[in-house]
Amino acid sequence: MTKRRPSTRLSRQAAELAVAVPQVVAHRLTRMALTGPLPSARDRREFHGMAQEKVHAFWQSWFAMGWAMAQAMQQAWLAMLQGARVPLVDAQAILSHGLAPVHRKATANARRLARTRLR
Repeated sequence: MTKRRPSTRLSRQAAELAVAVPQVVAHRLTRMALTGPLPSARDRREFHGMAQEKVHAFWQSWFAMGWAMAQAMQQAWLAMLQGARVPLVDAQAILSHGLAPVHRKATANARRLARTRLR
């Protein structure tokens, strides 16, 4: 498997999110409008999961960016100790790591919700 440049990976993730997020929002808003005041058990699970998945993706994203930053700092520290040129922190790679959990969940939701029927 070839390793993508962080800028290419970040651009791809952002573009796919720009397509997936409006699809998910439109599906869920339509579902809410059709449900009315008494949602079914299936709708209640979907609505409850919406909040849980956002919190979960946020923490995964936060941890991924923290871990990527810790690795970059470790590499810089080791280079400094060895007297080598200290590498710059690649902010795009760190952002790409942080966007990955949100991207993964949003695109999975778009695929899953595209297969479901509203009624």
